[in-house]
Amino acid sequence: MSEAENPGTRATDDDAWAKACAEDLEAERSRRRTDYGRPPGSAAEELRKLVDAVADRLSTVRSPLLGAVAGPAAQQVVRQVVQQAKAAVEPVLERNPDVFDHLAAAGEELLAAYRSAVQGQESRWTARADDLGGGPKDDGGRRDRGDDGGPGERIDLD
Repeated sequence: MSEAENPGTRATDDDAWAKACAEDLEAERSRRRTDYGRPPGSAAEELRKLVDAVADRLSTVRSPLLGAVAGPAAQQVVRQVVQQAKAAVEPVLERNPDVFDHLAAAGEELLAAYRSAVQGQESRWTARADDLGGGPKDDGGRRDRGDDGGPGERIDLD
């Protein structure tokens, strides 16, 4: 029987294939969670966790500078500021979660570019020092260089 005669057969095969792929993917994710732990969330989720952690920490801090009298009032002010900050950050995270992922990726790319530039400059510096005679000088064999071939000179104190 051809697909034209029975169009439901092909759709069922596609559904079975999609279901099998989804099951395999979920099994792999479960295995990775078991092996490596929970993966980090998106940048927006991580920022939300950071804001919550900072807010919790700030709300529990007691200021010795304000004394016992201003303590409760100061804590209330800190709580209000923390709530205002969370209220300002939350809508931005909700509206633009992909922006933070892009910013995180851009930061990683900038770090890789910086690392590459520094490594390149360091290799040029070391190559230039060797080319300009920055290495050990030729003194006709009068100096004892010690056992290693480094630039230092061994001094005999006897």
